[in-house]
Amino acid sequence: MALFASLFIALFMFSTYQTSALSSNYYDKTCPNAEYAITKIVRDATKKDSTVPAALLRLHFHDCFIRGCDASVLLSSKKNTAEKDGPANLSLHAFFVIDAAKKVIEDLCPGVVSCADILAFAARDAVVVAGGPYWDVPKGRKDGRVSKASETSELPSPTFNFDQLQHSFAQRGLSTDDLVALSGAHTLGFSHCSSFQNRIRNFNSTHDIDPTLHPSFAGVLRSVCDDKNKGKNAGMSMDPSSTVFDNTYYRLILQKQSLFQSDQALLTHPKTKSLVNKYASSKEAFYKAFANSMIKMSSITGGQEVRRDCRVAN
Repeated sequence: MALFASLFIALFMFSTYQTSALSSNYYDKTCPNAEYAITKIVRDATKKDSTVPAALLRLHFHDCFIRGCDASVLLSSKKNTAEKDGPANLSLHAFFVIDAAKKVIEDLCPGVVSCADILAFAARDAVVVAGGPYWDVPKGRKDGRVSKASETSELPSPTFNFDQLQHSFAQRGLSTDDLVALSGAHTLGFSHCSSFQNRIRNFNSTHDIDPTLHPSFAGVLRSVCDDKNKGKNAGMSMDPSSTVFDNTYYRLILQKQSLFQSDQALLTHPKTKSLVNKYASSKEAFYKAFANSMIKMSSITGGQEVRRDCRVAN
């Protein structure tokens, strides 16, 4: 799951987004059972497919970092190529979970709960079902009407250095603390070889392998991503416990066994290095920081309507 392979749009400065006043009790009277219904769907889907939590969390990230959390990543479009069809988003999946949730919610309370809110709830539930922290999701997002694959062309590469990552987050009003905490989402999921191939062959004019990558781990990656495996969906789990939301990701960074160059870049700045050490030694500290940063990120809004069908604008 290459979350940071798809998180940044240079075309849209943070000022483009709105941080509207969301509410914890937005649906208390209009759709009080919405969250319960969505939680059940996420849990049931995860029982059938353990990759669902990583996929839902990734969908939410990819949505929020383009036009704000407006469910534009869910749209299909006849006018242009939609976000989800952009090269960086082709590996997104678990759309069926959001479709199923929307159907149930529309039966409960038609035209009330936005797809953006459903996606935000589902991402939270995905983390919880994988063993991570719970947080109260702010509610009241609206859905967008526009989705363009062209806007995903400048999403951050896994090769980003610290300055590039910091700039990406700052444009969305997210701090360096948020950067490190939200990077912990890389504890879930799977990455294709293309996202870390640069680190294991022809790294630069001096080194064939990225010197910040542990040599023995580099050997494992080279074996997995050998030419004979091309076209076979080759890749690696983000960490050995890739279906469990824990703090293993940070420990791997300290061991020089993170997959992405952008992950390892968190050790190149004193503040982020300190936070990596903190979260590697304290799962509780990571959970608290992650929940707070997710609330902050998911409060970046930008939609205009409540879609009846998450795949098409009204």
